[in-house]
Amino acid sequence: MKITIVCVGKIKEKFYSEAIAEYSKRLSRYCNLEILEVADEKTKEQASETEMELIKNREGERILKVVKEDSYVIALAIDGRQYDSIELSRHLEQLGIRGKSHISLVIGGSLGLSEKVLARADEKLSFSKLTFPHQLMRVILLEQIYRSFRIMNHEPYHK
Repeated sequence: MKITIVCVGKIKEKFYSEAIAEYSKRLSRYCNLEILEVADEKTKEQASETEMELIKNREGERILKVVKEDSYVIALAIDGRQYDSIELSRHLEQLGIRGKSHISLVIGGSLGLSEKVLARADEKLSFSKLTFPHQLMRVILLEQIYRSFRIMNHEPYHK
């Protein structure tokens, strides 16, 4: 299975980079992992709704350029479906069984995802009703994908 993480912005903090590298290494035995970063837009402090929509649309265009046509797209969104770890593992496994060999998970920038990206998504996934920094969300997502593969393979995982 190929897993592509598409995310807006670069990781600036070393501790996030180290965690991402660790989970990427762990995942290499289970899947072909690719992390694609697209440029983020600067958002001024008092941006209007119109300016924020323009920013999301620009970032969304960049996201859509790198999402492959044959990829099953899961957008991370606060109003998406929530799973526990076992349910997520079963869901990813079922996608593979149904022939979805390339899954792209999309993490938006600080303003979220554009309507075009959400329309392209095959489904929306939420990890919580809380809002997380997108850099931290990348780590959380990778950890949950790793945990999912551990569960799929009947290997121990922290409960």
